[in-house]
Amino acid sequence: MQFKPAHTALVSAVALATLLLTGCEKAAEAPPQQTPQVGVVTLKPQAYSLVSQLPGRTNAYRVAEVRPQVNGIILKRLFTEGREVKAGEQLYQIDAAVYEATLKSAEATLQSAKSLADRYKQLVGEQAVSRQEYDNAVSQRLQAEATLQSAQINLRYTKVLAPIAGRIGRSAVTEGALVSNGQTTALATIQQLDPIYVDVTQSSAQLLKLRRELESGNLQKAGDNAAKVKLVLEDGSLYEKEGKLEFSEVSVDEGTGSVTIRAVFPNPDHQLLPGMFVHAQLQAGVNDNAILAPQQGVTRDLKGLPTALVVNAENKVELRQLKAERTLGNDWLINDGLKAGDRVITEGLQYVKPGVEVKVSEATNVAPANGGAQPAAAPAAEKAQGEGK
Repeated sequence: MQFKPAHTALVSAVALATLLLTGCEKAAEAPPQQTPQVGVVTLKPQAYSLVSQLPGRTNAYRVAEVRPQVNGIILKRLFTEGREVKAGEQLYQIDAAVYEATLKSAEATLQSAKSLADRYKQLVGEQAVSRQEYDNAVSQRLQAEATLQSAQINLRYTKVLAPIAGRIGRSAVTEGALVSNGQTTALATIQQLDPIYVDVTQSSAQLLKLRRELESGNLQKAGDNAAKVKLVLEDGSLYEKEGKLEFSEVSVDEGTGSVTIRAVFPNPDHQLLPGMFVHAQLQAGVNDNAILAPQQGVTRDLKGLPTALVVNAENKVELRQLKAERTLGNDWLINDGLKAGDRVITEGLQYVKPGVEVKVSEATNVAPANGGAQPAAAPAAEKAQGEGK
């Protein structure tokens, strides 16, 4: 077999040169790169109602623990557990035999003391008795009156009455039980459920931030609506009746760094029971010039900070660092980094970078703005509240 290395190398060199020449001609003939096209959303200021959703629990409006004020044996229980009772309604009957006897004795003692005092009153004028004896007789009459009054009170206390109106719970005693004045165990507990309290907690940091925004004018007070509260129940449903804000605690809990806020809600159907876990929606204020940026145009950098690409007046792309407080539906509430009139890119982000000139068209992947309506899904807004801080 014979080899022709020189001839083979020559043929390879000619072929390579031909390919390179053809590639250069095609490169020279290629059309210039086209300007990328992006979809933008032009930001407009909107009125935004700042709603905070805070966790809390329901508490009875009034609670009364029924306790005996005299000693004795329970003869009767006169109420049905779990039903409504009226203020002053009799709940228990304590054996009153001893107190009735004491009352009769006090009445007899008073009658005797009164007769003696009346007789001495006549005799002291005739100087038949001394003034000291008459004064002692008057004092004994007054003591007898006080003893009689005490006996009447104790006899009345044998009828255990409801101190408030409300729903009474289970009875801790039955007929035949011995009860005593001052005992620590309550006979029963009455809770007034209409209206009902809702105690929620808010961090002191959020409270300070809200006050600063109100004082600076960034937020306007919501007027009468500022005192109104809505309630989200444990199953996620919205309580149909609206409550109002009663007061805010004057001190901060050192353990949790939170402040307790109390609201009161009407509860005629007793749908709310003490101890239920709920969320209260408080309308804190209104921002008339809020900037809402679509979520499609907000991304995160390597540090996790929110950013957006904006088309400037020269149709070139700019990178903006943002401060985003919370979400509202499909939008971010922007605190800093964007302003009214900015054109935020929401389509074609993958084809551009800062400094590139682009062609602009209206975005088609963003729903129309909601016109600044109050957020309909406050739970989602609050869930994202911590993001972007």
